[in-house]
Parts: sequence; C-alpha cells; structure tokens
Amino acid sequence: MISGLGRIFFSMLLMALASPWTVVRAQSTPPASAGTLFQNVRIFDGKGGPLSAPSNVLVKGNVIERISTTTIKPEDGVTVIAGGGRTLMPGLIDNHWHAAMARVTPVQAFGDITYNSLHAGAEATDTLMRGFTTVRDLGGPTFGLKAAIDEGVISGPRIYPSGAVITVTSGHGDFRQLTDLPRTIGGKLTRMEQLGGAMVADSPDEVRMRVREQLMQGASQVKLTAGGGVSSPFSPIDVTTFTEAELRAAVEAAENWGTYITVHAFTPAAIQRAVAVGVKVIEHGMLMDEETAKLMAEKGIWLSMQPLPEGLRLGFPVGSIQRIKADQVWPGIAKTYELAKKYKIKTAWGTDVLFSRALAQQQGAILASLVRWYTPAEALAMATSTNAELLELSGKRNPYPGKLGVVEQGALADLLLVDGNPLENIQLIADPAKNFVVIMKDGKIYKNALAN
Repeated sequence: MISGLGRIFFSMLLMALASPWTVVRAQSTPPASAGTLFQNVRIFDGKGGPLSAPSNVLVKGNVIERISTTTIKPEDGVTVIAGGGRTLMPGLIDNHWHAAMARVTPVQAFGDITYNSLHAGAEATDTLMRGFTTVRDLGGPTFGLKAAIDEGVISGPRIYPSGAVITVTSGHGDFRQLTDLPRTIGGKLTRMEQLGGAMVADSPDEVRMRVREQLMQGASQVKLTAGGGVSSPFSPIDVTTFTEAELRAAVEAAENWGTYITVHAFTPAAIQRAVAVGVKVIEHGMLMDEETAKLMAEKGIWLSMQPLPEGLRLGFPVGSIQRIKADQVWPGIAKTYELAKKYKIKTAWGTDVLFSRALAQQQGAILASLVRWYTPAEALAMATSTNAELLELSGKRNPYPGKLGVVEQGALADLLLVDGNPLENIQLIADPAKNFVVIMKDGKIYKNALAN
C-alpha cells in the first residue's frame, strides 16, 4: 500500500532537513553527553503542588538520576546549567495534536507529499521549540515523521501516533468529494486514503481491517469518529455514525494488541454508544449532558478536552457549513469543563489545531487559557502528569516506555527551564521563545539560552 511506501519516502525527504544549509533551522538530535546538572532551580514536579525549595537535578543518559537540595558535584564532562532560581518543570504534552495537518491548508493536505512532508518536519521542530516534548497524534500520516524524529534525522517531539482517522461514508474525517461517489466496496482507494489521512470503513469487518492496518504500521492507539464534526463537509454535528457492532470490532482489535480506541464525539448519543462498547477515551464531548457526564465518571472514561480558541472558529467563512457547526459547538466548551469538574471526570488536555500555522504557534497560549476553569498549577499538571497518565493506556504499544510528565528520580528527562514562575504567571508559557531558556528531551539539550 502507498501508506507503507509513504513512510519510507517521508523519512528520505526529512533527511534533507539535516543537511548543512538547514542546520540552523532544524538541527538533528544533539550528541549524547556525560550528563547535565541543573543547579539552583525551583522544581514544579508536574503534579500540581507548589515549587520546591532551591534544588539541584542531575540527568544521566535519558533519565533523571538524582534530585537534591544539597550540592551535587558534577563529574568530568557533565554540562552544568546555572538555574539562578528559575523554574524547572516537565516538558509539555499535547494530547490532541495533528502533526501532519497543523500547518498546511486543507487543499495542501491532500496535495504533494513532498511539500506536506517538509512542512510537517518543520512544524515538528517548531513544536519542540515551543516546549512540547510529547504529542499524541490523533490523525494523519505521521508514522514516517515519528521514525525520522526517533532516528535523529530531525528534531521534534515524541509522537504517539494514531495513523489514519477511521470514519464512515459521510462521517467526520470523510473529506472525499461527491465526484468520488459511488464508492465501490473493495475498489481503488481515494487520495485521502492513499495519503493515510483517513480511511472509510462501513462494516465491522472493514473497521477491524483498518484498525489492524494502523496497528501494523505502529499506532499506539487508534481513533474513530463516532459522531459528526465541524471541519468535515458532509457530517452534521448531531449524527451518530458507527454502529455498536462496528465500534465493538474496533475495540476488540485494539484490545487484542493491548491498546485502546479513542473516539471523536460531541453528543450524548455518540458518547454513550462508544462507552457501551468499551471505548476508553472521548475526544471533545462538548455537547454532553449531565447524564453522560455521570456515566463517564462512573465508568472511569477519559475526557480528552480542548479549550478551542476563537481564532479557530472565526477561521471558517461566515455562512459556511463549517462556521454554522462551529457556532453550535463553541458554547459547549465552558459547560463541558464545568461538568468535568463537577463529576471529577479524568480530564486530559490538547489543542486540536488544524490547517493553521498561526494557531499552531499559539499552542502554549491555548494551554494558558485553561485558567478560565483551573488554577495555573492545575492547568500545568493536566498538560504534564495527567496527560502522561492517559498515554500509559497504550500499554505495550507505548513507543516510549518510561515515566513522562513529572520531575522525579528515574523519570525520563524531558525538561523545561522557565525564566520565571509559571504558577504565578502562566502566561510565561505563551511566549516560549523568550521564557523557555532550556529545552531538553530524552536527556538531550535542544535549546540552551544560558550557554554563554
């Protein structure tokens, strides 16, 4: 299939970004060192508590080896970073990201693979430089991008990939044109499907096959669209798409691989059907009611929620079907956060930025907007330790075994040194170029503004 060839081609394309003429723009993985010692830092451990007393943190390899309020003597070759009382915190995690579709336009997304691949690689580097050391990708051709990052061809965040979104005919994620109809079952794949953006499945057997294809390519979890969506042209918000039998086939296939299904769903009907068949995570849920919130809390279902910015809604033309649907959904954001807090639903955070480089650059500002409902400490904990807890649902399909989202001994060394106290001023994370003076992922330093 072309998706397999696409992965190889994607990696080859991204190797160009490591050539000498782009080294300033997008450096490959920094060389390993004897270790890094952060001296005199105040630690936000990712769990929501206050900052620590002045401390020292020693990183060896890709893990945090030691944390102490007493002096740690650096060994030969260890890089010493004088923290000067700044805040050391875990790298940020975006649990609803689209690495291959955050920057390009909808038309470009189904166009030239070379163009899209280079943009995805550049955006991956920008994502890391915004302090997001991990993303959970919820749809798009990112297997090749992930491989290139992991191999050190290009710098970028850890990626927990879902692969292609699985949808039904006319469902959310079906970006085919009417000229692609009628579809011949078992016939030629459309451009959307060839690129690995989305796959159409209209029976339990088709769903099972498409889920297994994503797992075969390295998906850590798989996403289905259980209800209508905003951006898709042919899916009204109110519709419930997959049948119970189809959803159950997906859940069974994922559980056989030791991982889980997450679903896009806004309405109570879509959410409740998904919960009934064993879906572990609901993406969005912005039109849920009290009954549905209680059900999710009782069953321990995760809510992966996004405080979608107004700029995303206003990006749709006035009078367009997408703008009309966006206007239906946006009022539900505040209500859903209130229900999540009221019933203590396990709530993760993400952005769901699509088709806008300008909005992608606001990733930290979107996180900061959570203070409408949470304290800065609660918001930052959600984007670190809580999001990391959701990632652990991938079980043995977890591509990065180890402890993420916390600053503690033995945890993976994904760290940010912040020039200031984000618990007092969360807006610091909205300007990462200025305020994130050190960015470390997997024990390697990708930015050090204090080097001189």
